[in-house]
Amino acid sequence: KLLSYWTAVIDGKAVVSTQSTGKVVTVGQFKIGLIHGHQIVPWGDHDAIAAVCRQLDVDVMVSGHTHKLEAYQQDNKFYINPGSVTGAYSPIERNPVPAFILMDIQASTLVIYVYSLPPEGEMEVKKIEFKKGEKGE
Repeated sequence: KLLSYWTAVIDGKAVVSTQSTGKVVTVGQFKIGLIHGHQIVPWGDHDAIAAVCRQLDVDVMVSGHTHKLEAYQQDNKFYINPGSVTGAYSPIERNPVPAFILMDIQASTLVIYVYSLPPEGEMEVKKIEFKKGEKGE
């Protein structure tokens, strides 16, 4: 289902462009919102991303564009920015670490595996779990 154009203003500062579309998919018990992230202003702004998450009425919001790896829980929602698999430069993240994320969904539990290659050169793998309905930080 392709979403129609949308816009939002958060506390007078974060604006989401009306020139964009996103996608909502349902996997198991999770509704997942997908956007590239260029439509978030300022880029990567957590408040603006949360506004899109609320507008799309999703449990998990996946966005990017900044090349900055992030995975966090806020207000009973889970947010993912997979970063850049190549570690490509970005004006937001001057020294991005090559990274990617694998997502596993089983019933009401989402597990992501974060693979990253820091400058030291040793591959790191982190496991992060999100259970639908549990309060986050």
